[in-house]
Amino acid sequence: MTEHHNPLGLDGFEFVEFTAPEKGVLEPVFETMGFTRVAHHRSKDVDLWRQGEINLIANYEARSPAAFFAAEHGPSACGMGFRVKDAAAAYEEAIKRGAEPVESKTGAMELRIPAIKGIGGAFIYLIDRYATLDQPGALSIYDIDFVYLPGVERHPAGAGFTKIDHLTHNVYRGRMAHWAGWYERIFNFREIRFFDIKGEYTGLTSKAMTAPDGKIRIPLNEEGKAGGGQIDEYLQAYNGEGIQHIALICDDLIACWDNLQKLGVPFMTAPPETYYRMLDERLPGHGEPVDELQRRGILLDGTTEGGQPRLLLQIFAQPHIGPVFFEFIQRRGDEGFGEGNFKALFESIERDQVERGVLAPAA
Repeated sequence: MTEHHNPLGLDGFEFVEFTAPEKGVLEPVFETMGFTRVAHHRSKDVDLWRQGEINLIANYEARSPAAFFAAEHGPSACGMGFRVKDAAAAYEEAIKRGAEPVESKTGAMELRIPAIKGIGGAFIYLIDRYATLDQPGALSIYDIDFVYLPGVERHPAGAGFTKIDHLTHNVYRGRMAHWAGWYERIFNFREIRFFDIKGEYTGLTSKAMTAPDGKIRIPLNEEGKAGGGQIDEYLQAYNGEGIQHIALICDDLIACWDNLQKLGVPFMTAPPETYYRMLDERLPGHGEPVDELQRRGILLDGTTEGGQPRLLLQIFAQPHIGPVFFEFIQRRGDEGFGEGNFKALFESIERDQVERGVLAPAA
């Protein structure tokens, strides 16, 4: 098997599915990020929210897998759709490779879309009917299962985000290797990054996995040896393993941040002033407007070696779907996950935990 062999024919993210015990939790979060409700399911209590090529499903259907998920986890991300070339063939291959099948006919879709059980029991749907902005006329699952709302643009620009870049999971300590091996075995993912982050009080380990198509990226996080940190807090709040955050990508993060701020997105605590004072030393010749980044709390990572800056800009919203939150990024040639920012972000979350009384500061 070659490193980039794509046994299931993966071709990027199609959607992330959300649920909650009652309406009114998901909708304002989606709206403040620039998403528009564009369609409603023909026969189920399920809505499609969209921005660019990003599809978010809000599933409130009673007695569905999403409803049972919400009863266990509260407001949460209960599933995700992977685009594949042939759903039936991909499903058969996944089962052959040891995936656990699930019955998805009572899930978000009317179609009998094949699905397997992923981390924390969340469904991974396999979708072979999808349209892209390059091929907007292609028949998608939404053209069959949903009714588009009158007078609503089908692909609104929203705040300016275009695609899902990556989707991060938190798992129990000691389980990261198991789930990394699962993604390798079922989909032929491979590890592209590994972090061992130690903050002032706690730590975490992260293993970033990517699919053979290069479009689906799944970092996996587990708590550090000391315990009691932000991963443990998530696992307790979420009542299990699951999706921690979803990263949305754009072409101009400064402009998109301005849009998000007008819409009312609450961002995580900005890094200290010293972070920005050290940027020129850490990334000499990066060429970015440091004052503009600092005013918005945007993080900058990458490399400028060889005189060719390869940069990643990123910022994080506060959690407002249970412990699940969103990340907003712009890539300028850097394909990482903000390794240089990881410690700054980690310590920022630690400070928030101290302020909320979750962590006790050192004496």
